[in-house]
Amino acid sequence: MDSAILPTSVKRSTPNEDKGHREDAVKPWDRSPQRRRYLGAAIAGLGLVASLLAAGPAAATPDPGDAPHSERVTKNQTADAKAAIENGDIPGVDEIVHSDNVSHVTNIPKQDLKGTNSDLAFQGKYAFAGNYDGFVIYDISRPKTPKIVSQVLCPGAQNDVSVSGDLLFLSTDSSRSDNSCNSTTQPATEKSSWEGMKVFDISDKRNPTYVAAVETSCGSHTHTLVPERRNVYIYVSSYAPSATFPDCQPPHDGISVIKVPRYAPEKGAVIDFPVLFPDGGNPGAPTNPGVSQTTGCHDLTTFPKLKLAAGACMGDGILLDIADPAKPRVIDRVEDNVNFAFWHSATFNERGTKVVFTDELGGGGAATCNAQVGPDRGADGIYDIVGKGDKRKLVFKSYYKIPRYQADTENCVAHNGSLIPAKGRDIMVQAWYQGGVSVWDFTDSAHPQEIGYFERGPISTDSMVGGGAWSAYYYNGYIYSNDIAKGFDVLRIDDRRTDSARSVRLHELNVQTQPDYR
Repeated sequence: MDSAILPTSVKRSTPNEDKGHREDAVKPWDRSPQRRRYLGAAIAGLGLVASLLAAGPAAATPDPGDAPHSERVTKNQTADAKAAIENGDIPGVDEIVHSDNVSHVTNIPKQDLKGTNSDLAFQGKYAFAGNYDGFVIYDISRPKTPKIVSQVLCPGAQNDVSVSGDLLFLSTDSSRSDNSCNSTTQPATEKSSWEGMKVFDISDKRNPTYVAAVETSCGSHTHTLVPERRNVYIYVSSYAPSATFPDCQPPHDGISVIKVPRYAPEKGAVIDFPVLFPDGGNPGAPTNPGVSQTTGCHDLTTFPKLKLAAGACMGDGILLDIADPAKPRVIDRVEDNVNFAFWHSATFNERGTKVVFTDELGGGGAATCNAQVGPDRGADGIYDIVGKGDKRKLVFKSYYKIPRYQADTENCVAHNGSLIPAKGRDIMVQAWYQGGVSVWDFTDSAHPQEIGYFERGPISTDSMVGGGAWSAYYYNGYIYSNDIAKGFDVLRIDDRRTDSARSVRLHELNVQTQPDYR
């Protein structure tokens, strides 16, 4: 074991007061520099990816399952992957490569929590890393030698994590037997099953305490904070309802809004379920083949300073007014029925004049960074915000996708990223699963370009094994990435275009609650 990593005990917690499941309660949702591009990819893509696209992205489950999965690939795909490595077109298995301006500072492999690594949040000298088995708190006061402070065992995919003051919020989007950290999986068809938000007290980072739970319709795939002095509002995104799920009935055309009093988190409760798509949203296939039907949202990003939010909602992208955080309302909505399969996440630029939406083609479990899929699918869509007030509109400008092809045994698609707050520029760092981490400039909305990257070679040349960077975020001078399989990575970029960002220091960062870097 690396001497910089201290062994820690795994903790289980139970909320002080069970607020999560009440049969008698009326629930609001019950109301009405680049490597060569290898030619083999064009042929290899006829296998796994072709079958995926033929079936339609809507059939895929967005985001990986409870653990990295493995699927056999064709002999041709295996041969092409091995040939690409031999030719130097892609890195070798687990080989690390990066641009000259990006350095790999360190890696901490998974310890006691062996599930899928997920999202990240930051506060002071700490990083909080989600995992399908719970979460880990790292001391990053010395980024070259981060240390594990505590590990909390609390299973419940996907354990999206955020922090505000002394509170940590954890999403549960897998049907559980109850709301405790001792729960087991249970069918969503059973009324007693639980999904939703969990709340922990993290005033003592070595001993987080589970203090509250709030059940939400269809669970909580992701969540986004709108923090205020006395209360924290949480926008809960979830989707995929079914008539067979008692607590996740169609239509599911909105988000859950939770209000959590900071000094009495056990009183947290769902206060509303605003309908964002009165017309039902994008109908998906067969009207729009290959496009996901909108049955809720995957992720929202708020910009509290500007009283705006952007939502990535399966088949739709939306811009919202959040002047009243308890009642978000849509002011514009866009669709891309040509190149976007699944609207996954959103990021504002620093001035709030642009939004980058991601398309998670194939749900994060397929190889879509190849010649067959091309540069415009499984990519980012850059939209300018034009106009004022309720007349603001999202105007499409261009797509961005990493310019390095990946093997057909590597799951790769646009995923979670954040701004690098460089003065006078719009620059983003972004995770691409096994496509690695990309740093790219979209100052010119119509002509984005990559300026740096980090990646590992394929986990396997014989099987499609789920892995790679889930999140890659810039925080106080360094890039932190949570790799699904390999653990916690620390990177650094040294580039004149991003150097000015080092002077920006934040006390707290939840990327989906965008700070005013200025």
